[in-house]
Amino acid sequence: MSSPTIKTGDEIPQGTFVHVPYTPELADAAACGIPTKLSTDEWKGKRVLIVSVPGAFTPSCHANHIPPYLAKVDEIKAKGVDVVAVVSANDPFVLSGWARILGFGDKILALSDPDAKWASKLGLSVDLSGAGIGLGTRTTRFALLLKDGKVEYLGVEPDPTQVTVSGVEAVLPKL
Repeated sequence: MSSPTIKTGDEIPQGTFVHVPYTPELADAAACGIPTKLSTDEWKGKRVLIVSVPGAFTPSCHANHIPPYLAKVDEIKAKGVDVVAVVSANDPFVLSGWARILGFGDKILALSDPDAKWASKLGLSVDLSGAGIGLGTRTTRFALLLKDGKVEYLGVEPDPTQVTVSGVEAVLPKL
């Protein structure tokens, strides 16, 4: 993993994500949805919680990291968070499928960071090509709390297979 180039108090760099917005039609497993772009500029004036994972459907991400956020998303939003988003380098269709399986609905955005370009600007990408299973460069595991584009909290996992400083229990007291 590269070293984070962003810290508390910094303004985030502009970035563009791709996602399949939730619609009720996506309840049909055969539906794919239409990808659209979302810019970090849309977060101006908002409080945003970004939770980054190396990959959808991977063991720590799927079982340990994201389900607790989904269970507490209403509590998170009640503490003044306008947007909760999960970011990964997976393509938007995979993230949409994963979001449907986990039950994000319209409560959590599933955002694709193609080639981990935005995460790389933050120094938060990780090269997992050595794993030998086709992962390549990914977003590392972190939680990032923003207020009007500035970092309020950054919890980066020293070991991206573990969930500690980026887990919901670490983030809730920071809200």
